[in-house]
Amino acid sequence: MKKVLVFSMLSFTAFSGFSQSIDKIINAKEVAAIENVLASDSLRGRATFTDDIEKASNFIENKFQKIGLQPFPGAKNFRQEFFMNQSTNTVANITIDGAVIPDSLVGIISFQPKVDLTEKDNVKIIKLSAGDNIRQKIGAILKSKENLLVLVDPSFERYRSILRHLGKESMTPETNTIVFLFGVDNVKTFNIHLENTIVKKPLNNVVGILPGKTLPDEYVIFSAHYDHLGVGQPVNGDSIYNGANDDASGVTAVLSLAKYFKKANNNARTIIFATFTAEEIGEFGSQYFSKQFDPAKVVAMFNIEMIGTESKWGKNSAYITGYDKTDMGKILERNLTGSAFKFYPDPYTEQHLFYRSDNASLAKLGVPAHTISTSKMDNEPNYHKVSDEISTLDMDNMAEIIKAIALSSTTIVDGKDTPTRVDTSKLN
Repeated sequence: MKKVLVFSMLSFTAFSGFSQSIDKIINAKEVAAIENVLASDSLRGRATFTDDIEKASNFIENKFQKIGLQPFPGAKNFRQEFFMNQSTNTVANITIDGAVIPDSLVGIISFQPKVDLTEKDNVKIIKLSAGDNIRQKIGAILKSKENLLVLVDPSFERYRSILRHLGKESMTPETNTIVFLFGVDNVKTFNIHLENTIVKKPLNNVVGILPGKTLPDEYVIFSAHYDHLGVGQPVNGDSIYNGANDDASGVTAVLSLAKYFKKANNNARTIIFATFTAEEIGEFGSQYFSKQFDPAKVVAMFNIEMIGTESKWGKNSAYITGYDKTDMGKILERNLTGSAFKFYPDPYTEQHLFYRSDNASLAKLGVPAHTISTSKMDNEPNYHKVSDEISTLDMDNMAEIIKAIALSSTTIVDGKDTPTRVDTSKLN
């Protein structure tokens, strides 16, 4: 494999000589070996609450064990377990202006065993209109504490399967009910009768650590989410959302970085390697993780999300979300001086990516927590599709990105650089 990272000898004195062997640890062959497991059809898309994500967890745990990581302090193993409430709608009788609405045109978020609502009750009717920023609008809808009837414009038809399954899980019982309706333009009268089965179910992040040699109470986090969308409606005969890029590629990076830093065995600060569950349904895994320690002890978080395809700038490049919120990006760029690799600020700021991945849970607490990605979010052809398969990834370029993350983070891991904190008063 052609080496595209060339560093001056002064760049990484703490790893003197070791960085020269990085190609033996992080390379396309090793990257592909991990991807071929996590994104295989046998794991059926790693959906939350399935046996398939359990298999993925076991694979990551075994990797952590083989690498030689330690469990999170106080944990008996690499699993960081928590519980969520899962709601399954068993009865949905909905009439709009006297017409019965078929189940296929309804999406329900409700954690009450029984719901009966009419136009005489406290229900707010809102619209997802053509041209709306659906992500922003859905974000506001999910934060609402009111009962909502949401009329979805036909232009959002491709989101139907996602909206119909959105919000089936929560870490805390919700008191409001949200009903999405497809193909309904206007509502005068309505009658909503729902019956739901609420079950408390276990989930787990997979977390391992390398204790720091001289600064053990200061943490650097490398993370990614290992869940994806599972199995859905067939598209051209394929029903498995493999999630090779989203986010098996990020988990592959975390496992590769764990192996690299373990072999280096020279980290001043404690390194936490975390793979999160339940990102796709609301970032619940990272939310739980963020509450397990004092965020003031975390000096940096490298969240890695979708690095399997080339960025808009081509090979040997990636972007950092929330670049202007801390000086962490500048530190990484400085550490890559003289190399062929380039980090860029997030070019998709209108999509608010800084708040849409697992880094957000820590950033909201002031941690310099950023996501590193290459995904072309204005035109990523396989995003959240059954076509997000191993064959679409560039393993050589992935390996170079992971190496760049490893080498650019060295001065932070060594305790030489400490990024500025996120100003939480300016988060929006």
